[in-house]
Amino acid sequence: MARNLAQAPIKVGVLFSRSGLTAITEQSMLNATLFAIGEVNEAGGIDGRELVPIHYDPAGDPAAYYGTANRLLTEDRVKVIFGCYMSSSRKAVLRAVERRFGLLCYAAQYEGFECSRNAVYFGAAPNQNSAKLGEFLLNNVGTQFYMVGSDYIWPRESDRIMSEMVESHGGRVVGRQYLKLDAGRDAYEPLVAEIKRRKPQVVFCNFVGEAITHFYQAYAEAGLDARTMPIASLTTSESDVQAMGTAAGIGHITCATYFQSQSSLKNRICVERYKRMFGDDVVTNMCWEAAYFQVHIVAEAMRRCRTDDPDVLRAAVLGAEFDAPQGPVRVDPTNAHTHVWPKIGRVGDDGQFQILWAAKNAVAPEPYQVDYQPEAETRELTTQFD
Repeated sequence: MARNLAQAPIKVGVLFSRSGLTAITEQSMLNATLFAIGEVNEAGGIDGRELVPIHYDPAGDPAAYYGTANRLLTEDRVKVIFGCYMSSSRKAVLRAVERRFGLLCYAAQYEGFECSRNAVYFGAAPNQNSAKLGEFLLNNVGTQFYMVGSDYIWPRESDRIMSEMVESHGGRVVGRQYLKLDAGRDAYEPLVAEIKRRKPQVVFCNFVGEAITHFYQAYAEAGLDARTMPIASLTTSESDVQAMGTAAGIGHITCATYFQSQSSLKNRICVERYKRMFGDDVVTNMCWEAAYFQVHIVAEAMRRCRTDDPDVLRAAVLGAEFDAPQGPVRVDPTNAHTHVWPKIGRVGDDGQFQILWAAKNAVAPEPYQVDYQPEAETRELTTQFD
């Protein structure tokens, strides 16, 4: 129950899908947002003003994201929206906030190459996840890649970035297939059969939502083994492993800014509080964590600037810092993306990720990097892979 919140509340928009093809991840982002808003209000809100979330379920449909964003900005008169997972939905909401003078806070990892005065980006840019994962795979797993994914903006761009890295290291992309986001379970069996025939050393997976579950289950059922041909991903999280079943996920690799298995005191305390609110069976993930800390950063900025006016608030968010579960994060004042802590993990038999490598320092975002340039720090990615 909120305390000492007697003044007029501040309404914020929340656009994450409870239903639809991406609900596995977006439900966790919604829960994280509500959890963080609850913490803000328990601590006294914004100088005594309660944060009130106004939520709509766009069901994973970009057109519905655009319509509900407009509704939030016009009918509900919110100025700040926490929302979106897929890049297609983010692009839709950006059209609304840029036309209606709002601010989008975006918590998912994405393809980069975007700039908007009406957005702040709290997830990883390609240099903070693709570059780290590619270097690890090329040094420790193999150089022959097969690319798969859902057919829309982010997977295609993620594929392009990774393919350029592979080729620059003398590796080769031996195959590539994309499926519609709503492809049924039977569509994945021919894909897996083709992968089995091509025998790559790594499968780079850019599926999202329910497609992740379908693909990993089909992969396991075909007898393909992570020990000899691992799936590597930037999206597969603890929530997806829970949905697919640990047996289908075990041994596969993800690069993320956060894993629930992190042993830091900050993370353990945060996860314990979250489970008390949502139940012992819930798991956290990279998008959950970014959705959580972005609320706290924005709330603190509201306290400092005493307004939710998008221009003033965005300026207050730039340069802001927060001690997040992944580690201390900072919003870069020059590009509105966030300094984050990349990690590489492998699914263990408990469904959690065993962390194989973690950055020693937060990595600065380079969202407009057009060519992959290896850094000295990435040499640390070479490690024993068994």
